[in-house]
Amino acid sequence: MSTESLVTESARVASGAHSAGVAVVVGALGVVFGDIGTSPIYTLQTVFNPDDPHPVPISSANVYGIVSLIFWSVMLIVTLTYVTLVMRADNDGEGGIMALITLLRRMGGTRGRAATALAGLGIFGAALFFGDSMITPAISVLSAVEGVKVVESGLEDLIVPLTVVIIVGLFAVQRHGTAVVGRLFGPVMIVWFVSIGACGVGGIAGHPEILKALSPTYALSFMFGHFGIAFFALAAVVLAVTGAEALYADMGHFGRKAITRGWLGLVLPACTLSYLGQGALLLGDESAVSSPFFLLAPGWARLPMVLIATAATVIASQAVITGAYSVASQAAQLGYLPRLRVAHTSESTIGQIYVPWINWVLMVSVITLVFAFRSSAALAYAFGMAVVATITITTLLFFYIARAKWGAPLWLVLLGAVPLLAVDLLFLAANMTKLVHGAWLPLLIGVTAFTVMTTWARGRAVVTRAREEKEGPLRGFIDQLRDRQPPLLRIPGTAVFLNRGKQTTPLAMRANVEHNLVLHEHVVILAIDTLPVPRVPDDERTEIDSLGYGDDGIIHVTAHFGYMETPNVPHTLRLLDPTQTEGQISVDGATYYLSKIELKKGPAPTMAAWRKRLFIATSYITADAAAYFGLPGERTVIMGSRIEV
Repeated sequence: MSTESLVTESARVASGAHSAGVAVVVGALGVVFGDIGTSPIYTLQTVFNPDDPHPVPISSANVYGIVSLIFWSVMLIVTLTYVTLVMRADNDGEGGIMALITLLRRMGGTRGRAATALAGLGIFGAALFFGDSMITPAISVLSAVEGVKVVESGLEDLIVPLTVVIIVGLFAVQRHGTAVVGRLFGPVMIVWFVSIGACGVGGIAGHPEILKALSPTYALSFMFGHFGIAFFALAAVVLAVTGAEALYADMGHFGRKAITRGWLGLVLPACTLSYLGQGALLLGDESAVSSPFFLLAPGWARLPMVLIATAATVIASQAVITGAYSVASQAAQLGYLPRLRVAHTSESTIGQIYVPWINWVLMVSVITLVFAFRSSAALAYAFGMAVVATITITTLLFFYIARAKWGAPLWLVLLGAVPLLAVDLLFLAANMTKLVHGAWLPLLIGVTAFTVMTTWARGRAVVTRAREEKEGPLRGFIDQLRDRQPPLLRIPGTAVFLNRGKQTTPLAMRANVEHNLVLHEHVVILAIDTLPVPRVPDDERTEIDSLGYGDDGIIHVTAHFGYMETPNVPHTLRLLDPTQTEGQISVDGATYYLSKIELKKGPAPTMAAWRKRLFIATSYITADAAAYFGLPGERTVIMGSRIEV
C-alpha cells in the first residue's frame, strides 16, 4: 500500500471513529462538556456577589434580566458561533484555535500580511487557552468542594486540601487516555445533567413566571435600561460560556457531530433549566443568592449534589486538559514549541493523545493557583478574561477564513461577523474593568506563553537555516565521496545515521568523513516518517533509495510508522531486503549516529539577547531522540555541532 493509500485509509478510519454513535456521544459528554456544563454552579452566584467591586443589586427585575442575558449569551456564543459556525473549520478533523492558524498559514502565500497578522493574533489566542487550562481546574473543583459549606459550615477549612487531592488524582489518570476517561466520566455527566435539569424544573415549578426570561426582550431591556449595571455584570455573565473553546479544541477527540448532538440533546437543555431554576429560587428568596445552585436542591439532596458536582468539575477540568494537549501537539507540529513526547491513546482516533510534559506543568500551575487564590470567587474574573479573549480571537479568525478561503459573500460575512464580534468585544471590554481584580492573571500567562512560542518559532527558523548551511545537499555530498582522491577509507561494519529527510547530509556523517577521514562499509541514512494511521504493516514499512549509485554501500531508507507506534530503528533495519541494501547490513553490530545541535548565544542580530537565552532554555524540554527511536545505548554515538543563534 502506498503512502497516499495509507493516508486515505486513515481518513476512512477517522471518519468511522467520529460517527456520532451513542458511545461516542457518551464519551464526548465525559470529556468535552464538563467545563461549560458546570458553569451553573458559580455563574449566578458571581453575578450577584455583594463583595464584587461592581455588584448587581438583587431584585426581581434584575433576576429576569440576568437570567435572560445568560441564556442568550449561551445561544449566541456557544450554539451559534461555536457549534453552528466555528466547528465547521477544521484541520484534517482537528479543531481549536491552532487549526484556524494552520488554515491561515496555508493562505499566507496568497493573502500576505493580513493572514500573517491574524495568524500571530491566533497564536496569542492559543497562548491564552493555556491560561484557561490552568484556571479552569482550579475554579471548577474549588467551586464544587465549596458546596460542603452549605451542608456543614465547619468543613470550610477542608476545602483547599480536598481540592488539591482531587486535582492531583485527576492529572495522575491522564496517561490512561481520553477514551478511557470518557467512558468512565460519560455516565457521570449524564447523571449530572439530569440532576441539574431536575433541580431546575423544581425551581421553575415554584415560580413558573421565570420562563418569561427566555424572551430576548428581558436581556435587551436590562442592557439598555440599566447599562451602568449590566455592562459590569457581563464580566460575570461570561462565566456561563466558559468551555466553548474547549468544545472546539476537543473536536479532534470525538468529532463535530457527536459534540453537536450532545450539546443540543442534553447539555443546553439541562443548563438552561438550571439557570431558570436558580432565577426562580431568587425570585422567591433573595437570601439564597449566597449559593443559589446548591440551595436549589432539596435539603436531603444537597450532600449528594456536592459529591456529583465535585465529580462533574473534575470532568470540567478534563475538557480543557485534553484541549491543552491538542493545542500543544499542534503547536509543536507548526514549529511554535519543541518536539514533545506525545503518547497516542487510541488506535481508532488520531486526536486522542497524552502529552506528559504539558500534563505535569498544568498540574503544578493549577495547584499553585488553588493555594494562591483559595476560593472560586477570587478566581472568577481571571477565568472570564481568559475565556472571552480567546472567543473573540477565534470569532475573528473564523470569519476571515470564511471570506478569504471559502469565498463567502461579503454581505453574508458582515451579517454574521458584525453582531457576533460586537457581543464578544462588549464582553471583553467588561472584563478589562476587572484587571486589578484578577483579570491580569490570564493576560500574564498568555503573554508569557506567546513570548515562548514566538521565540521558539523565530529561533527554530534561525537554527534551521544555519543547520542547512552546515549540512549541505546530500546528493552533492555523495557525489564528492564518489570522486574523492584518494578514496575514503571504508572500515568494516554498518553505520546508521538518523536524519530529517534526504535533502541534506546528516551532520554526524559529514563530521565522520571530514574529521575522522573514514566511513563504514555499509551506510544507512534513515528518516522517520509518521503517518496519520494507527499502524503500518511491516511489509509496507520502508522505502529505499540508492542515492544515485548502486555499488557504494550508501543507501537512504525512509521508515513509515503509524501514530500509535513507537519507532524501533533496529527492528526496522531487520526488515530490509539484502538485495536492495547493496550488501548485508549487520544490525546487531551496527553503530547508530545522532546529530546533536549545541546552541550558543552568538553576536548576530537574529534576536534580542534575552530571547536568545529563552530559546536556548526552551530547547532543553525537547524529547530525547535516542530513547524515542529505540536505539541501543551502548552502540549509539551522539556527535554534536555548535550553532550560534
